[in-house]
Amino acid sequence: MTPGPAAPLLGWWGIVRLGLVQAALGAVVVLTTSAINRVMVIELALPAALPGFLVGLHHAVQMMRPRMGHGSDQGGRRTPWIAGGMALLALGGVGAAGATALMHASVLAGTVAAVAAFLMIGLGVGSAGTSLLALLAARTAPQRRPAAASVVWIMMIAGFVATTAGAGRLLDPYSPGRLVAVSALVSALAFLVALLAVRGMEPAAAPPGAALPAAAKPAFYEALTQVWAEPEARRFTVFVFVSMLAYSAQDLILEPFAGAVFGLSLGETTRLSSVQHAGVLAGMVMVALVGGRFEGPPRGLTVGGCVAAAAGMLVLVAAPFAGAGFPIGPACFLLGLANGVFAASAIASMMQLAGQGRASREGVRLGLWGAAQSIAFALGGLAGTLGVDAARWALGSAPLAYAVVFAADAALFLGSALLAAGIGRATGRRGLAPAHG
Repeated sequence: MTPGPAAPLLGWWGIVRLGLVQAALGAVVVLTTSAINRVMVIELALPAALPGFLVGLHHAVQMMRPRMGHGSDQGGRRTPWIAGGMALLALGGVGAAGATALMHASVLAGTVAAVAAFLMIGLGVGSAGTSLLALLAARTAPQRRPAAASVVWIMMIAGFVATTAGAGRLLDPYSPGRLVAVSALVSALAFLVALLAVRGMEPAAAPPGAALPAAAKPAFYEALTQVWAEPEARRFTVFVFVSMLAYSAQDLILEPFAGAVFGLSLGETTRLSSVQHAGVLAGMVMVALVGGRFEGPPRGLTVGGCVAAAAGMLVLVAAPFAGAGFPIGPACFLLGLANGVFAASAIASMMQLAGQGRASREGVRLGLWGAAQSIAFALGGLAGTLGVDAARWALGSAPLAYAVVFAADAALFLGSALLAAGIGRATGRRGLAPAHG
């Protein structure tokens, strides 16, 4: 779907408005991975594997992203899929809090309800997130896409920060009813913000020619097969999976590493995590400032970010053997900086490549890449923690165990850099090739 006269390209205010949708989406999700996760483990004294399974479930169900993207391709409009996804996500957020409150009375009943709620969250994120990216890709000028990607993801992280800060104050002192009330407030506000932000971004009805004629509407499996047959789409799918596997594998082990190896307290490791996220934000801002110089996908930034992330992981490999004076804070900031550069530039490449290849398959492509990311996130955290446990059991040393996993993560980032080096070579100098088919 190429924007026509009825769908002019977005200015910066329009890009910021779509960023508000992403911030609203992140506001609901972050409560499930922070406050609800903590309540299950601390207040309810349940195994940490339970919220881990539920979060993994919400990632796994996003394998439906290609099918949702295909649906928005066929209809010619993305707004209904964004609004419907946000509604499902908001209901799932309230349901997750209600299920957690129910666990105080019955763990079994609460768990069953939580499974249903997290399925809704995953489906809502998949529908709204995929269609939002497709809309942003179609309505943003090619030279603005790297900066637009950074703006949207920076606003998502800002949504994380604002929600956790505000909800954290409202949740004290904890009670099941207060948890449900705060989750309902956040979900309702997020839904309203998303609706207002996306309102008017597309015509009220699909413009003539936007929706495919019945004869040109392939079945989902046929459309997916056509996209997978495109070498660029297939290569980028593999890159997204490998790079996001490396990105997510470090998430759950950095804070335990700092506590086990350097003896940092809970508050100190939490501050260390904030330092790393500050680096991520700085990296995304860097891409926003310089990404517009690339005519095609910002391959150089993506490769450089992956190589820098691999170097950062190798620095952490050496950290246990460097002694107490090792600058763990600056090392985590630089690792976050590299992560931010590669993540934002990869998302920019995703939007640049969405319209390349067979026409009217943007939603399927973005859904395929979103599904690869979700599967990688579902596996990455589990792989990192299991890797540390297995290496500790085999080597009998926590520092060595973390060093082994960090080294494996560095290898994944280097593999990602090799994959990224081939992205967009056919269009890197001439700009994005038009859709065809």
